[in-house]
Amino acid sequence: MLRDRLQRVLRDLRISVTDRCNFRCSYCMPHDDYEWSPREEILRYEEIARLAGIFVSLGVRRIHLTGGEPLLRHDLFRLVEMLALITELEDLSLTTNGTLLSVSRARELKRAGLKRVNVSLDSLRPERFRRMTRWGELGAVLSGIDAAREAGLQPIKLNMVVIRGVNDDEIVDLFEFARREGHQIRFIEYMDVGGAQEWSLERTVTRREILERLAAHVDFDREGRSRRDAPAREYPLADEGGRFGVVSSVSDPFCSGCSRGRLTADGRFVTCLFAHDGHDLRTPMREGRDDADLRQRIASTWSNRDDRYSEERLKAIASGRIGELPGQAKLRMIQLGG
Repeated sequence: MLRDRLQRVLRDLRISVTDRCNFRCSYCMPHDDYEWSPREEILRYEEIARLAGIFVSLGVRRIHLTGGEPLLRHDLFRLVEMLALITELEDLSLTTNGTLLSVSRARELKRAGLKRVNVSLDSLRPERFRRMTRWGELGAVLSGIDAAREAGLQPIKLNMVVIRGVNDDEIVDLFEFARREGHQIRFIEYMDVGGAQEWSLERTVTRREILERLAAHVDFDREGRSRRDAPAREYPLADEGGRFGVVSSVSDPFCSGCSRGRLTADGRFVTCLFAHDGHDLRTPMREGRDDADLRQRIASTWSNRDDRYSEERLKAIASGRIGELPGQAKLRMIQLGG
């Protein structure tokens, strides 16, 4: 197992296959000054699969495909087929906004080896949904969720970024929608990740507040359950066998157990969601370096990792120094894939 300076093991890899997206969500993208990465800089499927195999040789066991919107990549199922051939993988999943997920495409991905999907869903009100995404149509997302279920890409997890004064009045509505449809919902605290230009601490609805609102509506295990290396704490419902999750990067960071690495669409290895840069793997790969060289670069990067931005943020909040945090996030969420 590959460990960093804080003894965190590399087990999960999030791979962004594109920084392009058909939405413009305010917490993910900057305002209209963002320029897409040139296509020649984006990793080819064969390059992604090669790097994924090297990461797996270093201990990665779960791969999650992200974007941008990953379904904008042509024939994404071909990449899934390549990754599914890596026998050591325990999980292969995808995060999408759902709008391009037809039944036929969902079945294609399932046949290729994809196991499950996460779908971003921040509102059930069409006009609000369009304002939050700037271009999105709620109906297309709901159709994509249905397509994933019909194709057997389950469990389906719904991700709701909760923003005070924007959509926090829909916490119970989204919970009930997920429960009714048989999906799992994860409420995500609004974070100061790159691109979230309107972020402020006052707009963050904390896990404690989310739980208080739900407790007035449904009975659940208030202690919750968490896997040390998982970002979400899960809360089983008292009498139904279902559960929901909360990702509390702001109010209760999970840096100490973080096992996630990230590979950007242009081939940078990033060790923290709040990083200001990544470590270039595309250039040495295209220069002809062998797998052993790339493996050493990845191992060295992770072994020297000591980032724990969310814990530092919490200390700054507690001492009233939140505005003094240096740098904050530089890489955009649209580049990192969450």
